[in-house]
Amino acid sequence: MFPTRYDARFGMRPRLSALRARLLPNGILDVVVQIALMQATYMAYRLVRGWIDDPQGAAVAFENGRTIIDFERATGLFIEPAVQDFFGATSLIGDASAWIYLNAQVTVTLGALVFLYIVHNRSFYFVRNMFILSWIVALVGYAVFPTAPPRFFPEWGFVDSVSEFTGVRADSAAADALFNPYAAVPSMHVAFALMIGVPLSILCKHRPVRWFWTIYPVIVTFVIIITGNHFLVDAILGAMTAGLAAVGAMSLARARPAWGFQPQPVPATA
Repeated sequence: MFPTRYDARFGMRPRLSALRARLLPNGILDVVVQIALMQATYMAYRLVRGWIDDPQGAAVAFENGRTIIDFERATGLFIEPAVQDFFGATSLIGDASAWIYLNAQVTVTLGALVFLYIVHNRSFYFVRNMFILSWIVALVGYAVFPTAPPRFFPEWGFVDSVSEFTGVRADSAAADALFNPYAAVPSMHVAFALMIGVPLSILCKHRPVRWFWTIYPVIVTFVIIITGNHFLVDAILGAMTAGLAAVGAMSLARARPAWGFQPQPVPATA
């Protein structure tokens, strides 16, 4: 029997219900809660920025940047100028790195979180908790140890490859409105890369995709150094921040199993 118009019309309802269940596995309210949590985190970032984004805070940030340079020189970790010089901060590699730097923190991270929420919802809450905890650690770091990034020290041979790529100066009003210029310690580019790269390298089914997410944190670490946006110490502290956040998320998961990183389906709640 051929389907009638009546059958086709009412047959849309199950398909729409299935699509809604896939996109909103825990309902619209749960989505609102997750967005609100991320917004609250961003507001906290803006608040901390207000504490240090002034002439006195800038002076402290530059002094802390020089302290890191002195530390890295004393320990043999001061490789950033050599990396920029070898690969070319304004070469094709440098331009590609600048593009990745601009997109990694927002586009890739948000895309990965949305993918986790829709496709691997049972593990999303563990990753979400890592992000929240890592931001708490980072905000403390930004308030206690504001640090100017390498690109603010051209006397050491650093080149601001992102500014060269975009044509927007780092000290312009447009850049100042989007970025905290003294939020270098810890590197949240590295922390975010680890907090999405490791889970997705475990959860994704296809081997090439798993390989990509496995090396993604390494790519991001290279990018932040060649673009002159972070010292190697910043990257190390960013990785430590992600590690602390993972430990904290595991503690929360023990108290609330639905927040665990689970390979098998379990009830997931906000």
